[in-house]
Amino acid sequence: MSKKVIIIGGGIIGLCSAYYLQKEGHQVAIVDQSNLDSGASYVNAGYLSPSHIIPLSAPGVMRKGLKWMFNKSSPLYIKPRLDLDFLRWTLAFNKSCNAKHVKKAIPTIKAISLLSQDLYDDIKRDENFSFHYEKKGLLMLCQTDKALEGEIKTANLAKQEGLDAKVINLNELKQLEPNVALNVKGATLYKCDSHTTPHEFMGDMKTYLKNNGVIFYTNEKVEDLEIENQKILAIKTNKQVLKANEFVLAAGSWSPILSKKLGLKLLLQAGKGYRINTTNQTNISIPAILTEAKVAVTPMHGFTRFAGTMEIAGINHNINKIRVEAIADAAKRYYPEITLTVEEKNNVACGLRPVSPDGLPYIGKSIKCKNLTVATGHAMMGWSMGTATGKLVSEIISEQKPSLELTNYHPDRNF
Repeated sequence: MSKKVIIIGGGIIGLCSAYYLQKEGHQVAIVDQSNLDSGASYVNAGYLSPSHIIPLSAPGVMRKGLKWMFNKSSPLYIKPRLDLDFLRWTLAFNKSCNAKHVKKAIPTIKAISLLSQDLYDDIKRDENFSFHYEKKGLLMLCQTDKALEGEIKTANLAKQEGLDAKVINLNELKQLEPNVALNVKGATLYKCDSHTTPHEFMGDMKTYLKNNGVIFYTNEKVEDLEIENQKILAIKTNKQVLKANEFVLAAGSWSPILSKKLGLKLLLQAGKGYRINTTNQTNISIPAILTEAKVAVTPMHGFTRFAGTMEIAGINHNINKIRVEAIADAAKRYYPEITLTVEEKNNVACGLRPVSPDGLPYIGKSIKCKNLTVATGHAMMGWSMGTATGKLVSEIISEQKPSLELTNYHPDRNF
């Protein structure tokens, strides 16, 4: 049965939800407070990464976070503040940083990432989209023995999970990247990973959706919800009132602001990430993560992107120049012949990633509201999990059997 669906949020999750919902014959509208040309969906590293099976909340991460709390150039920066939501999130995050949770999370993360990668393939083929998409794998570059030892353990774990991962020596690395000078001790390679140019996919998807009847309300902020008997009747924006049968909350880091109006307290914090683009010739052909610096490097369509940091400091788009310099310095340390210019660093952009305490997204309906499907909390994996999340949202609303078991993604789960 066709339903009228309003999606709150026009990032990768919102667009993919709209894609699969309209395929099922639903009437779909997307409401977003921006012009749909900026944010995390546009400044990310573009990875489709089944290799990223370890959740952010892993053993030792909280200890590192505390250690780095007073270092504004650290890969992970958690700004201490007296805020009840932040304190609740911090306690839940700390509780999740254990081996038992990691073991539980790995198959959950792997399943949605692999499904999502397959769906990207399907979309590109079925819709004849032109977005840049390559399957060259992902390198984990290490400058220290300690980091390399850790990455070898992770690669072995990934192999046990059936993923195409291996350790490579410096000679093999040189064969893979013959035209790039690298200052590293070794690396691991995940052939299972792919990469894209994000704004091209977003552009293709927006054009497709508009041509297929999806309505866009841009520069409209949802300010309130009209609720009756645990159902949303309408949303109130700064411009109008919009009614529907079903609603999707895909507002990223802003999702808890609206969920609170339903009595649903989503534990979620905004994790800011930065990107620097260079159009200068880098000769980098394979995406890489600079392991110790936690910087992602992606050869995109016409430029190379350096992206990184996880700055948990509330919802803001302030640019921290110290953190920008940390990314540029890391690029120079690992790639000695590459220097990012002052102009490139000044043209930095940031995006806010919605981070759940356990590193797993929220996907599903809460008991707090009968006609709201939550789809947020993907942290750094929103791009990798975007298409699969959209399909799951459509299956939930269409009352179909979901492609994946949803228990571990449930928005009402306990921490």
